[in-house]
Amino acid sequence: MNIGMEGFLLEKGLNRLEIKKKEIWYIILPLFLVMPLLGLSNQVFGFFNEESYICLNLIVQILIIVFTMAIAIQSWLVFSHLLSNQTLYIGNLFFIIALLEMVSLVISQVPMAETTYMKTWLHLIMRLCLSIGFLLIIVKPKKRLTINDRIYTYGSSLLFVILSYLLVYFSSKYFLLEEQSLLQASAIVHFISAVLQTITIVILSKYIKRIPKRVIWLISAALYLIISDVFFAVIRDLQSIWCFSALIYQFFAFFFFLKAIYYTTVEKPYQQLLKIKRDLEHSQQELHFQAFHDDITKLPNEHLLLKTLKEDLHDNSRQRAIIAIEIDRLAAIRSSIGINYSNTMMKLVAERIQAILPPHYFATKLLEGQFIIYINHVKTREELLQFCLNLKSAMKRPLQVQLFTLNGNLNIGIALHEENCSGEELLMHAQLAMREASQIPQRFLFYKPYMSNGLTDRILLEQELHKALANEEFYLDFQPQVNLKTGKIESVEALVRWRHPTRGFVSPELFIPIAEESGLIIPLGKWILETACSQAKIWEEQGLPPMKVAVNLSIGQLFQQDLVHMVQEILQCTKLEPKYLQLEITESMTMNIDQITQLLHELKAIGIQIAVDDFGTGYSSLSYLKDFPIDCLKIDRTFVRNIQHNPNGEALVSMILSMAKHLRLKVVAEGIEEVEQLAFLIEGDCDYIQGYLFSKPISAEEISNNFTELHRRARDVLKEFKYEEDFVI
Repeated sequence: MNIGMEGFLLEKGLNRLEIKKKEIWYIILPLFLVMPLLGLSNQVFGFFNEESYICLNLIVQILIIVFTMAIAIQSWLVFSHLLSNQTLYIGNLFFIIALLEMVSLVISQVPMAETTYMKTWLHLIMRLCLSIGFLLIIVKPKKRLTINDRIYTYGSSLLFVILSYLLVYFSSKYFLLEEQSLLQASAIVHFISAVLQTITIVILSKYIKRIPKRVIWLISAALYLIISDVFFAVIRDLQSIWCFSALIYQFFAFFFFLKAIYYTTVEKPYQQLLKIKRDLEHSQQELHFQAFHDDITKLPNEHLLLKTLKEDLHDNSRQRAIIAIEIDRLAAIRSSIGINYSNTMMKLVAERIQAILPPHYFATKLLEGQFIIYINHVKTREELLQFCLNLKSAMKRPLQVQLFTLNGNLNIGIALHEENCSGEELLMHAQLAMREASQIPQRFLFYKPYMSNGLTDRILLEQELHKALANEEFYLDFQPQVNLKTGKIESVEALVRWRHPTRGFVSPELFIPIAEESGLIIPLGKWILETACSQAKIWEEQGLPPMKVAVNLSIGQLFQQDLVHMVQEILQCTKLEPKYLQLEITESMTMNIDQITQLLHELKAIGIQIAVDDFGTGYSSLSYLKDFPIDCLKIDRTFVRNIQHNPNGEALVSMILSMAKHLRLKVVAEGIEEVEQLAFLIEGDCDYIQGYLFSKPISAEEISNNFTELHRRARDVLKEFKYEEDFVI
């Protein structure tokens, strides 16, 4: 609870702003004037004549009116945006002071017997209002008001000033005090005011470390008011230098008040906007880098490789080639030592490749764990062979990964570019040669046309996909999503699996791309949606709490003509309420905004939820976040994986969480496997998480039978973390 704390929540995460040396001198220098005033008051007073003091007093009074009215107007304007009671009360307080000073100034220009009396009492009312109002504002809890309150309060302030003037005017007619009694009353009021200002300084000092710049200005204002009160209290002659000095220090106090209000309502928000702009620009650069580079090795990825090939291969004036490289038995190594250690191994391999890479060789890494070298100018085949030999020589030394000593045997395939061969085909040729190379001792081969016969297996897999749906070889696993605010499992993500009768478990990373390319994703996606909705309804009938089920949409499904009708039909057949279905699109699908916007609005009109899956991995304009009816963002596991060790990843996740909060979107973080990741997400006010820390993907039966146990595990993990709302001053 403090004056002008509207931006406190936004300050969290910003660098603490310190008072500049120049501003410290602005505060300290006027204090030094007290010393010569105390010792040389008579000499200083004698330097000016009485008319000069009257003129100077008039100038200072006018400046005080300008400053106080400026504060009142600034608060009036800013209140419409903040609707804060503190902002409104500050404006009203200084509106009263400005009006009282104006009335006092007008009275002083009218010669009459009661002028001094009325000016003094108006001044005392003003000082009491200032000290009491200042103290009440900083101790009063923050509260949100309405725009109509501004008119009522400013009108009340005007009425208060009118009543104060009438009270002083009539008292001057019937209860006129002698000058000595008036000076005593003035001393008492200014003493009370000084005490109240001292209390105010004590309260403000508690927050000086948290919000130093703002508090320094306010404490300075209070300190100068105390000095002004002391000078007014010791006055024995209203025309003395002490009266003029008191006005000067009162003027400085109002100047610091204005600085504090300006800092709160203008300077600080502007600084925050500049920082947000810098952060967004940096984040855009980071997102661009993430979109075109591998998360583990930081090498360019497949997107950048294909983009480069598309730009280069139209020119046939030079021979070009691709070298495809894979670590032999990578899948077996990964299953033996785990993902983290295998990722470390990939980084070591990437470092050795880069160490021997000629300047015109372009190294990239694909998601499958393959390294691709693109050469845009090949002089001879021997040049390529020599590079492969150098690479094999560099990999002879074992790779040391923690306690594991691994042999980095490589399979290498080389493909030379031929006329009318696309970048995708050239890449595929090198990969086919690489797979063939794994069967020979030399471990490297040039591509030959016969190697394309290996595509037969892919075609066979596509044919088996057709049968799999009819033979009921597909099934769904579900991964729970835990609400970090309640500790409850409120939703699950449906994940399709394929149990082949002879091949066994077939990875979704293998059959989903084939299904998308062949168009089989349409019937498969419909089956997934039907099964997921039916299962959600079964859980509800079994007595489990209603759970939302999240289903991924492919790009093929998104543009099928009857998607909206199909979703409506499935919801009607399964009798599942639309609010318990969430459809997930990937960020790459948002590139064509015009086509997708209307479709998403039609889906949203049904009552279902829309989520953006793998947010941050694609590279597209963030403008779609305001155009699409999105409810949720899902942070991809690649951002979360090493968040506790990667400042860039931490900054990106924080940016996504902050952006989602301002856009009023829910956030789900995927791939949570460690407590440190969970702690960071809780601190960042993430809404939901899913990952192996709570549960791996499991069958529908396991969820039915072990729902209570899953809840208990979630609560056991979360009970170590406390949820405390930030204390807002």
